[in-house]
Amino acid sequence: MEEKNSITVIMPAYNAAKTIEKTFRDIPAGCVDEIILVDDCSTDETIDIARSLGITVVPHTENRGYGANQKTCYQLALQTKASIIVMLHPDYQYDARIIPLCAGFINAGICDTIIGSRIRTRKETLESGMPRYKYFANRLMTFCQNLLFGHNLGDFHSGFRVFHRSVLETIAFENNADSFVFDSQCLAQIIYCNFRIGDVPIPARYFPEASSIDFKQCIRYGLGTVWVMMQYVLQKTGICQFALFSNEKKPS
Repeated sequence: MEEKNSITVIMPAYNAAKTIEKTFRDIPAGCVDEIILVDDCSTDETIDIARSLGITVVPHTENRGYGANQKTCYQLALQTKASIIVMLHPDYQYDARIIPLCAGFINAGICDTIIGSRIRTRKETLESGMPRYKYFANRLMTFCQNLLFGHNLGDFHSGFRVFHRSVLETIAFENNADSFVFDSQCLAQIIYCNFRIGDVPIPARYFPEASSIDFKQCIRYGLGTVWVMMQYVLQKTGICQFALFSNEKKPS
């Protein structure tokens, strides 16, 4: 049975040995019921450190990619009794102290999904360490996505996300890519299914140990996101049908 206030945190991890403990300590004591880390075949001590902290660890036997890691995370989270599922990167980039605040919006029935927005002002965001090319690409892509989807989110590309379990039970995330574009696909699916999305400001940290995609990966991610937007339009207009927006999920 679903428990209203039960929260599960899932962490898609790859070589997070230097940051996993700080991320764990950042989560307010007593606010979550379970933490599950899926390790995507790390080559460092991520698994040992996570287990020493009492985190439930599920290792992949091979490196499958960021999107594939999240698929496993969400499948495991849905096996718990949690009504709220938090996706938190274990690289200490996002401020985990806002977890109970985000959960409050979902428990109150105001939103079904909460996104952590890293962008409050240009000055603050750039001073936090976000590269300029990422900042301006984020602003352009977020503007276009808001226009297309009819939303007003501050940051469509944040990696901090909080879901009511019904969202993950509904969208066909198993049909998504195994790459970074998985995140863009999830948001398009959530919007297509008419779930309510809100955002809250979240302090973000940029430092050498924090995970980050390079310029080439950013280009691939950007092009992939544009294709997701095109698929959404084609699906909504009835011109084409895509597995992305199907309720028929690939077997796990």
